Amino acid sequence: MVRDKCSYAVQTVEKALDILETLTEEVPDSTLPTLADRLGISRNKAFRLLATLEKRGMVEREELTGSYRLGLNALEMAQRFLDSVLLIKHARPIMELLARKHDEAVYMTVASGDEVIFLDMVDSIQTVKTAPLVGKRFPFFTNASGKAIKALESRDMLERLCKKQSRNGRFPNLDQLEREFDTIRCNGVAVDNGGLGEGVVSVAVAVRDYAGKIVGALTMLGPSFRMLSDRLENEIIPSLQEGAEMLSMKFGYARM
Repeated sequence: MVRDKCSYAVQTVEKALDILETLTEEVPDSTLPTLADRLGISRNKAFRLLATLEKRGMVEREELTGSYRLGLNALEMAQRFLDSVLLIKHARPIMELLARKHDEAVYMTVASGDEVIFLDMVDSIQTVKTAPLVGKRFPFFTNASGKAIKALESRDMLERLCKKQSRNGRFPNLDQLEREFDTIRCNGVAVDNGGLGEGVVSVAVAVRDYAGKIVGALTMLGPSFRMLSDRLENEIIPSLQEGAEMLSMKFGYARM
C-alpha cells in the first residue's frame, strides 16, 4: 500500500518546526500567548514545545519580557550548514580536476563529533569502483578522512572519542591511533586500507581555514589493486596535497 508522505508527518514535530520558522521572522512580541495564537495551538501545548526547544538550546527566553528568540544551537546548526555549502562550492572544481587526472572517486569530507561525513563526490568512470558514500557517516578511526582530520586532536580528546566509540560497541586501539597520527602529522597525509570495506583504500589530506583550523579533508577512494604503493606515493598523494593546499588557500590559509 502506497501512502502520501503527508500521512507520515508527526504533528508535534511540525509545530516545533513552525515555532522555529516563526522566530526566524523576528516576530515582535514573540511571547508564549502570541506564538500560541499565531500557530493555532493551545498555550499549554506551545509551552511544552518551547520548553523542549529551550532545553535543547534551539530557543532562548528573555526573562524580562518573556519573549522567545532563536537559541545558540539553532544558529550554530545554520552556520555549520552554510559552511558545508561553501566548502562544497569551493571544493567541487578541485575534486573534478583530481577525478579526471587519476580516474578515481574523490570526496569532500567533514568531521561531526567522533564521526566523519562524506559530503560530496566526483566519481570515476572505471568499471570496477567503490560504492558511492555520499551522505554516509563512519567512525573517524575507520578511514583516512577521519584520521587526517583528527590527527591534530589532543590525546585527551582522542581518549574521550575512543571511550564514546567503546560504549557503541566499537573498540579503537588508542596507542595504535597515536602512532598512526604521528605518521600523519609528519607526512601530511593519511592512508587507510580496508577500513571502509575489504579491498578499499582511502587517502586523505586535511583542508584548513585562515586560522589554521581543519575544516575537512580532500579524500580519494579506490580498489586496492589500483591504489598501489608506488602510484600512491608518486601520483595520488602529491596531487591530493596540492589540491588540499589550493582549497585551503580559498579559505584564507597561508602556510608558514
